[in-house]
Amino acid sequence: MRIVQMLQLEQNPDLIRQYRYFHSREGIWPEILQGIKDSGILEMEIYLLDHYLCMIVDLPEDLSWQEAMDRMAKAPRQAEWENFVSQFQRAAADARSDEKWQRMERIFHLYSD
Repeated sequence: MRIVQMLQLEQNPDLIRQYRYFHSREGIWPEILQGIKDSGILEMEIYLLDHYLCMIVDLPEDLSWQEAMDRMAKAPRQAEWENFVSQFQRAAADARSDEKWQRMERIFHLYSD
């Protein structure tokens, strides 16, 4: 199953540069990477355009989105991470990841029936 979501960053080039760093291999907290993996998520990508983010998440068919998010919310340092990255995002500091990111609706698929 694939989930696509969007989120806006603050329109501040310095904050966007920092956000990019904290999502790079050098800048991301190791506990966050492990928490994503432990939640059951198969793949996660984030794309940036100006101050708009698009996240694509792949889940196994037997794992619901809510279950993955509940697992991730309990991971070490996850709440601290959400609070930390909220300074860059247009979102509440105490919001969970699944409360910040808004699911997008697929309106076109090349191979749909």
